[in-house]
Amino acid sequence: MKNQSKYLEANTKSNYAYSLPKKQVITVMVGTMLALFLSSLDQTVVGTAMPRIITDLGGFSQYTWVTTIYIITSAIATPVTGKLTDMFGRKIFFIIGVSLFTLASLACGFSQNMLQIIIFRGLQGIGSGMISINAFTIIADIFPPTQLVKYQGYMSSVFGLSSVLGPTLGGFLTDALSWHWVFFINVPLGVLILILFICFFPDIQPDKRKHRIDYWGVTLLVLTVVPLMLALTYGGSMYPWGSAYIIGLFAFAATMLILLIQVERHAAEPILPKELFTNAIIINVNIIQFIGSMGQFSVITFLPLFFQGVLGASATMSGNYMIPMSLGMLAGAMLAGQVLSLIKGHYRILGAAGNALACVGILLLSRIDVNTSYLYIVVWSTIAAFGLGSGFPIYTVALQNAVPRKMLGVATSSGPFFRSIGGAVGLAIMGSILNNRFAMEFISQVPADIQAVVSPEKLSEISQNPQALVNSGALPQLQALIGQAGSQAEAMVQEVLHALRLALSSSISLVFLIAVAFGLIATGFACFTKEIPLRDHNNLPQPENDSHKSK
Repeated sequence: MKNQSKYLEANTKSNYAYSLPKKQVITVMVGTMLALFLSSLDQTVVGTAMPRIITDLGGFSQYTWVTTIYIITSAIATPVTGKLTDMFGRKIFFIIGVSLFTLASLACGFSQNMLQIIIFRGLQGIGSGMISINAFTIIADIFPPTQLVKYQGYMSSVFGLSSVLGPTLGGFLTDALSWHWVFFINVPLGVLILILFICFFPDIQPDKRKHRIDYWGVTLLVLTVVPLMLALTYGGSMYPWGSAYIIGLFAFAATMLILLIQVERHAAEPILPKELFTNAIIINVNIIQFIGSMGQFSVITFLPLFFQGVLGASATMSGNYMIPMSLGMLAGAMLAGQVLSLIKGHYRILGAAGNALACVGILLLSRIDVNTSYLYIVVWSTIAAFGLGSGFPIYTVALQNAVPRKMLGVATSSGPFFRSIGGAVGLAIMGSILNNRFAMEFISQVPADIQAVVSPEKLSEISQNPQALVNSGALPQLQALIGQAGSQAEAMVQEVLHALRLALSSSISLVFLIAVAFGLIATGFACFTKEIPLRDHNNLPQPENDSHKSK
């Protein structure tokens, strides 16, 4: 960028080590928020189109892979990109991430079979991981922590906005045009973001020394995360937890983790620096995010199931009832950033308060049953979401404030990485608890006269796949399993459906109660997080290449 060096501040008393004109700051913020919106919107907009994609391309057995591959690749890309940006600068990796995401979106739209769309979704996930971690790190290059807190709140609110707009936009594009446009819509926005970043974003370089990329560390990280995520995703669903496949994946991941630890101890520039595991603030914050996400992901995942399976809402209405929760998360993120700025960075108090509020909301949700009104559930879920949303900017800033400039990327990336792993672990645990509780509750709720007619084997089969609660097309199958005909069969089906609803309600309530326990543990860690004053500078070195260009 021409004459960019005139904006560099040599005076250490300045609040900005790298000062930009106001117009350029606005442009950078707009471009960064658009990029983050592009990435986060894709995670919600595609879900609405998935049934139509499966109808057109076939491959129902590969349904979950479209989402799973995206989660895995984005989780891996996050820490790798964070480290590389610390070594070589943010701009180039942001441009690569947006370019990859845009091209992969175009390829997804033109996919002719499930294998193609799975491969391109994996590339999308890499691009998304690069975008999201860069977005939260880039503004830390421009603003010192004392001012950063406000802007991190705005950045975090983008996730809430995308979760509100995503399902509606996805449904509209799929119905009005075709599922292909769910992906094509990313292209013009991606091109606009690229233009903004190429033309206006400062190319801040850490230093000019020669770096050594930790190729072995990257490889072993991939070989650790991929089998771990696969085991957590498919254990208890596609394969039993005790199956050779799942045990083998866990064993392989554990072996690779041991090797990764050994390699990172001797690497010149490790992809996972030892400071991540020796800095008390980073350790505590990442424990909070890991444990907290175990409960958070459960609420987001199982609340729609309650709306549809227990209360009988349609998929569309269920999505509408989740909108206030998304708005609550958005409001929590924005308000937390503003409050954190006003109280001069007391993130320990604010973080603990946010976690405690989330626990209150989830505790109220654990009391819901078949007679609870939609209004109460919406209000309680919004309270929980407000508390959960407040943690996003708080803990991002806490991580960034705890490390020197040279570690901004890797420290920032550790947060979403541990959230992803924690969410996967939490869903695996909660899914198993839900399934086991549901089977036991269903049998106990079935009236004695039905148990006298229907065999235990058939009842067990119904409890393993309660599709009739969310799919009216499964009712004939349920009637066939009961093995009765006429008006008697209809009455028995209704009683079985009621037993299914009671069992599902009880099971989801138990899951939410366990989520409260995880939240309380996270709150405890939040109360003991070491708190250091937010810096009023970011200590950016002057990029030598920009100085040369300006001469």
